[in-house]
Amino acid sequence: MQVKVAEFVGESTRGWQDAIENAVSEASRSMRNISGVEVYNWTASCQDNKIVEYKANIKIAYLD
Repeated sequence: MQVKVAEFVGESTRGWQDAIENAVSEASRSMRNISGVEVYNWTASCQDNKIVEYKANIKIAYLD
């Protein structure tokens, strides 16, 4: 059994945690046995001086 790593970008209008959960949910559709998540970049888009979208770049480790 090998550990593999895939990168995803999660997005949300509610917050970074929700963005991460969205990315993991998307990943789980195509991969099984997710063993860990590393968040390596946090960004946000702003409009009218307010955050309108949160983004999180993550690496997901899974057993193959």
